[in-house]
Amino acid sequence: MGYAIAEAAVAAGAEVTLISGPTALEPPAGVRFVAIESTAELAKAVKKEFRKTDCLIMAAAPSDFASPKTTSHKIKRTSAGLDLTLEPTVDILRSISELKSDHQVVAGFALETDNGITNARKKLREKNLDMIVLNSPGNATGFDSDTNQVTIIQPRRKPQEWPLLSKQEISGKLIDVLASLLSKA
Repeated sequence: MGYAIAEAAVAAGAEVTLISGPTALEPPAGVRFVAIESTAELAKAVKKEFRKTDCLIMAAAPSDFASPKTTSHKIKRTSAGLDLTLEPTVDILRSISELKSDHQVVAGFALETDNGITNARKKLREKNLDMIVLNSPGNATGFDSDTNQVTIIQPRRKPQEWPLLSKQEISGKLIDVLASLLSKA
């Protein structure tokens, strides 16, 4: 979704910075591209860029946990097995909400398999978002699909469930909603 949203924002006349991890997708024409490899790098890049932006759209699905130790060599198999310790990564949207000014709009995405609306509303409040896009996982939606079905959730508003659409159609509609929010900010 991130690449489609960036493309729609450029088409709408926005100045766009796309921060992305490794993918086979080519950055859309007209964006400033920042390549990252990890959740920590994403957090650092978002924080750096956020102060100069009017709108942050966080469509990424960064890892919630990471290993505190890394290695540059192969970990050999042993008969004893392997215990893996993971630590929480930084909650990028929550940390950004502390930096948010009145003129900025922040939108996030949520992929929920249970209690979607309830869990998305909770994220909206906890992360001080202006809007959250609830993804509906299914056969014709998601990461390896050209289509998606989403529900738009904003504070003090009834959720707007959109039908199955192409990611490009959803992106154009999202940019329209965000432009409306920016005009009120």
